[in-house]
Amino acid sequence: MQWELFLLSLLLEPISAQIVIPPMLRFTCSQLVVDRLDPLVNPGLIPSPHQHQIVGGNSFNASMDHPSHDLVKDSSCTSCTFSEDFSNYWTAVLYFRARNGTFKRVPQITSEGLGGNGGITVYYIPDANNKLNVTAFRPGFRMLVGDAALKTPGSAHKVCHRCMPKSGDNSNLNCAAPDSQTLPSGFCVGGIRSVITFPTCWDGRNLDSPDHESHVAYGVGAGANDVGPTGSCPTSHPVVIPQVMYEVMWDTREFNDKALWPEDGSQPFVWSTGDQYVFLSPFFQSHDKVLNGVHRKGYSQHGDYVFGWQDDSLQRAMDNRCTGDTCTVLKTQSTEDSMKCTKKQTVDDDLHGWLDTLPGNRMLF
Repeated sequence: MQWELFLLSLLLEPISAQIVIPPMLRFTCSQLVVDRLDPLVNPGLIPSPHQHQIVGGNSFNASMDHPSHDLVKDSSCTSCTFSEDFSNYWTAVLYFRARNGTFKRVPQITSEGLGGNGGITVYYIPDANNKLNVTAFRPGFRMLVGDAALKTPGSAHKVCHRCMPKSGDNSNLNCAAPDSQTLPSGFCVGGIRSVITFPTCWDGRNLDSPDHESHVAYGVGAGANDVGPTGSCPTSHPVVIPQVMYEVMWDTREFNDKALWPEDGSQPFVWSTGDQYVFLSPFFQSHDKVLNGVHRKGYSQHGDYVFGWQDDSLQRAMDNRCTGDTCTVLKTQSTEDSMKCTKKQTVDDDLHGWLDTLPGNRMLF
């Protein structure tokens, strides 16, 4: 599948009539709030153990149990392009750790070719080959990808990062090379891109599960770097659902200063989880840049999702194979209106200054 051609075509006007574009909703959800809340993993807990950056409907809070919490009815606005989408999407936050041991939050920028204020570029991908019908999620549906305590590469390569050039590289949104599960180890002139891809099969019964993962699955036989529903859904999870995918652009450019980086040049970025240090044997220490005998990898990024589209709007978009950030069967709002939808922090963390510790006094461990 010519994903490179497709993604580059989204940035060009007019789009060539010769290019066959696979169906794929791709739109901006501007920053709603950065806060220490996590209604999936730590429902009702204020503050949650680590910080997240959140987009979508402004009814987001620490307790979002279904059916008492209705994202559509309880939200008065959404930070997303499509005004019928009151879903919430969130990830961990990236921090820079300077040579002197202080931390600063890395700001976000919108993906190239889209407007908005940081946040997340969200994808909903039906079957790219138009052979399968996908079933949109139901009210109350939620899921999670990744592990905030992960120390080693995940068995499924579904969370990855790329060191971006100054502009023009929007290809391979499927964790294929040069993407990696580890954070880049050098200066990135265009920032760092994180991609998180969610499962495409559902058990058809449960809106959630205790681990927020067991009620969904990836297709059997799907390639490790496939995009969209591929392979065959297992009998335990027979319902094909759209693949949700996040793209987050971290603007690391202000930290491209050798005077700020560790003296040994080791990788200085860390997730708000506290991330993980991995002890390396002497052999690997001689081949890797290390800090105090350990190497910060950045495996603990993760993505959370709570469905909140109004009525059957997402199903209509999937049935009509809508592409990009325009869709004739969906209502849209202006970039300016989506950026106005913000939410006051519940936990009053400093989001802009240099910090002695990560929010919540998360330790680097």
